[in-house]
Amino acid sequence: MRPRRFAAAGPLKGRIRVPGDKSISHRSLMLSALAVGESRVTGLLEGEDVLSTAAAMRAMGADIQRTGEGEWLIHGVGVGALLQPEAALDMGNSGTSTRLLMGLVASHPITACFVGDASLSKRPMKRVTDPLSLMGAEFTTSPGERLPLMLRGAAPAVPIEYRLPVASAQVKSAVLLAGLNTPGITTVIEPVPTRDHSERMLKGFGAALTVETHVDGTRTIRIRGEAELQPQCIEVPGDPSSAAFFIVAALIVPGSELVIENVGLNATRAGLIDVLRQMGGDITEQNAREVGGEPVADLLVRHSVLKGIDVDPAIVPSMVDEFPVFFVAAALAEGRTTTTGLDELRVKESDRIAVMATALTAAGARVQETEDGLIIDGSGGEALRGGNNAAIATHLDHRIAMSMAVAGLVSAGGVEVDDTRPIATSFPAFEALLDGLVA
Repeated sequence: MRPRRFAAAGPLKGRIRVPGDKSISHRSLMLSALAVGESRVTGLLEGEDVLSTAAAMRAMGADIQRTGEGEWLIHGVGVGALLQPEAALDMGNSGTSTRLLMGLVASHPITACFVGDASLSKRPMKRVTDPLSLMGAEFTTSPGERLPLMLRGAAPAVPIEYRLPVASAQVKSAVLLAGLNTPGITTVIEPVPTRDHSERMLKGFGAALTVETHVDGTRTIRIRGEAELQPQCIEVPGDPSSAAFFIVAALIVPGSELVIENVGLNATRAGLIDVLRQMGGDITEQNAREVGGEPVADLLVRHSVLKGIDVDPAIVPSMVDEFPVFFVAAALAEGRTTTTGLDELRVKESDRIAVMATALTAAGARVQETEDGLIIDGSGGEALRGGNNAAIATHLDHRIAMSMAVAGLVSAGGVEVDDTRPIATSFPAFEALLDGLVA
C-alpha cells in the first residue's frame, strides 16, 4: 500500500489538461480492433483500465502499437474475426473493459475466461450475462454471477429486443457490441438516457445504427448486425470524470482560479457541472468546439460560496461517477444537500455511498447515510477538521482516493488516504498535477 496525507496548501491557480476520456478510450480501442485497416487514436487515456482493454484486444488478434509521439495505431481484424485468446483475459480493476468485452465476445465463435482483481471480482455481472444469454452466449460464473467467469460465444447469435432494467451505459453497450456480429437487427430500449459514446462512435465507424427518442424520453436504439467497420482517426477529449476532482477543488479552496483545458461536455456526462452551478459554482465554458463528434470546452473555475440543494435523481445517470467528489463539495456548502436514487453507487469499485459516508465523517463532515444516498449538512465554507492520525480506507477505489485527497485540501489537519495506488487505474498523473497547482 502507498498511503499519503493531503493537506491545505493554498489556492489552486494555473492551467491544466486532464487525461483522455476513459469511456471513449475503451470504445476507440475496441471498435478500431474490429475495423479492417489502420485506425489512429490520439489523446488516449493510458491508465491501467484502458491498458487492460488494449491487452485483451491484442490477445484476440488486433495489432495495437503506441508511437513515440503518444499516438496509438490499431490494425483491426474485422467484425466476426476475433481470435481465440490463448490465456485468460485479465481485466484488472476495469468493469467497463469486462462488460463491454463480454458483449464483443458473445457473438463470436470463441471461448474466453475473464478474470480481475479483488475489487472487480466482487462486482455483479448478471446485468450483462442476462441479455447476452438471450442472444445465445453461454456463461459459467463464480458464485453471485461474478468473476472469474467463462464465456462461450454464439455463432450465429440471436438478435433480441432488450429493455434495460437499470440505467447502465455498460449494459446497453454490451448488447449493441454483441449486435455488431449478429444477423438482423438488435434493439435496446433505454427508459432513462445514459452516456451515448457507444452510439456516437458506432455511427462514426460506419455501423448501421439508429436512435429514436420518444415523447417520454425513452430511447430506442437499433443496430444492424454483420457490420463492416471502417478505420478512423480519433481524438479523445479530456475526461469530465477526471476533471471533476479539479473542478470541485477549485470551487472549495479559497482564492482558487483554474482553467481545465479540453474537457468533454457530452450532455450525458455533464450532470456534475449543472448541479454545481445550481449550488452557485462559478464555472465558465471557454473556446467551445467539437472534437471527434463530442462537444468540448475549456473550463474556467473560480472559488465560490456553494449552497446546499436537493439533487434531482433524474440527473444521476449523467454524473454517476462524480458523486464521491460531489459529496466533498456538499460537505463545504452552506446548508443541507440531499441525494437520492444512488443505488448504482453501491455496486461500483466499492459501495461508494457507505465508504464516502464513513470517510467524510472521519474527516469531520456531518453526514447521514440513507438507503439510496447521503444527506450532508455543509460546513458553510469552514475547513473540515481533517482525519487526525487515522488513514481513510479507500477500498481499492480510485475515485474514493482522489475525492478524499480533495477533501484534504480544505481540512485543518489534513486527510490521509490508506492507498494511492488505485488512482493509476484512471488518472496516473493526478498527484503530479495536484502538486504542481499547489506548489
